[in-house]
Amino acid sequence: MLDDAIGLGPGKVSLLESIARTGSISAAAREFDMSYRRAWLLIEQMHASFDQALVTTATGGKGGGGAKLTEFGVDIVRLYREAEQAAEAAAKKPIAAIARHLKRPLAG
Repeated sequence: MLDDAIGLGPGKVSLLESIARTGSISAAAREFDMSYRRAWLLIEQMHASFDQALVTTATGGKGGGGAKLTEFGVDIVRLYREAEQAAEAAAKKPIAAIARHLKRPLAG
């Protein structure tokens, strides 16, 4: 969190992963059924939250444009996924204990 903005979360990390995979903000936005503008605003929000850029872009034209994650962006995605896995592992036992008291079992 930075002021009222969420600097990073599961949706933003997924967007970054999509940019890395597709090489394009437009293509990544389409994967999430969002506008290019919305995707760009999310990227700007992340850039405002961190001390380094996570995404770099190249202007289109003859050679085409595109986007890719910076080395810092790749590191942030990796660290986020590591934290997510650690949290999931830490929560496994307490979640199972809670689930035993549900009237209906958890799906999945």
